[in-house]
Amino acid sequence: MSAESHEVHHDGEHDTMSKKRIWQVAGILTFITCIEFIIALAIVPNHPDLLKYANPVYIVLTLFKAFYIVAYFMHLKFEKMGLILSLVIPIIFIIGLILVLTNESHHWVDLRPVF
Repeated sequence: MSAESHEVHHDGEHDTMSKKRIWQVAGILTFITCIEFIIALAIVPNHPDLLKYANPVYIVLTLFKAFYIVAYFMHLKFEKMGLILSLVIPIIFIIGLILVLTNESHHWVDLRPVF
């Protein structure tokens, strides 16, 4: 076999995903996970009054982790904008629908007749 048959041709799509970048993203994900564990195992048990702030912090940290996983390990960062928008926009609407339904879900209890 000639040397040309072993060459890898990049079309510019995944040029930025080097081993270094993979380890950087893995380090960021590990750091975020460590922060979540510190909050869950060290801060909240010792300061129960901070429990009301823990869930929003977990949600934000989880969204950061989801971004890094989807963008780099699922290679969505390297896709065309049309594909990205066709995935992200419906997800935003679904999240909005879940928030609205969660907010309005208590109204059915108010509508029940009291006997």
